[in-house]
Amino acid sequence: MLSFASHAQQGDRMRRVGVLMNLPADHPEAQARTGAFLQGLQELGWSIGRNVRIESRFAADSGSVARAATELVALAPEVILANANPSLAALQQVTRTLPIVFVSVSDPVVIGAVESLPRPGGNATGFTSAEFAMSAKSLELLKDIVPGIERVAVLQDPAQGGVGVPQFAAIQAVAGSFRVDLRSLNVRDAGEIERAITAFAREANSGLIVTRTAAPIVHRDLVTALAAQHRLPAVYPFRQFVTGGGLISYGPDILDQCRRAAGYVDRILKGEKPGDLPVQAPTKYELVINLKAAKALGLTISESFLVRADEVIE
Repeated sequence: MLSFASHAQQGDRMRRVGVLMNLPADHPEAQARTGAFLQGLQELGWSIGRNVRIESRFAADSGSVARAATELVALAPEVILANANPSLAALQQVTRTLPIVFVSVSDPVVIGAVESLPRPGGNATGFTSAEFAMSAKSLELLKDIVPGIERVAVLQDPAQGGVGVPQFAAIQAVAGSFRVDLRSLNVRDAGEIERAITAFAREANSGLIVTRTAAPIVHRDLVTALAAQHRLPAVYPFRQFVTGGGLISYGPDILDQCRRAAGYVDRILKGEKPGDLPVQAPTKYELVINLKAAKALGLTISESFLVRADEVIE
């Protein structure tokens, strides 16, 4: 229950905040991330319909993300929450002045969204999804769970070369020490994903690493279904892959970022500039494993591995 004092601190003027999700409105992850953000706002004294109005747009593909970004900017909110690289990129194509707070964005400096992490300098700031060096952890986890694996494909969208290439490079840098033959699978759409994974899976002792790039994330249900169909152990970048049937995910706790993003939105509404607010790295990473998926692949997960997991899905 919010106190009268907390309401009064914000004043009576109705403020307008935008939310752009590159996910369908009915997707559980979109609902969870939006809910975490709204919870964060409420904890800071903002009440929907009383002193803040939320304008939300949801989109499932790159074309609809661009249209949704244009619609949202036309409404002239005072600040917009942008979910992931596609949302941020679409918004910055439309405006370089309207304040943006982003979550789950891979290296915003490399993609040109900010000047630097300590001093973003432009109209955007927020929370990175991970440093590219963390991508190497995916290969370590894959070898931990399937020690005999010999070939690993890295699934990435070449349209996001500024994001996918450094992730692949980080994995490639450690591939020799793990004695695996590393392949890059460049995919732009569902058809390319199906063809690439099907062809790669013909070789035995193979595994898959999915990068934090657009096409694999948009088509995550297809990716997890193909990995299961072809009996490919796979490591994914986000929890929603594993709740959807994938084997393992390792990545930042995005719901925590969404709650914390409310703090930056609050500060911007009170007069601070996004360019002066440092971009923050993840403070919480989570390892999630799906035991049902492991069983379907014929894998036995050691107790020592299970103890390391933040969440075990039965």
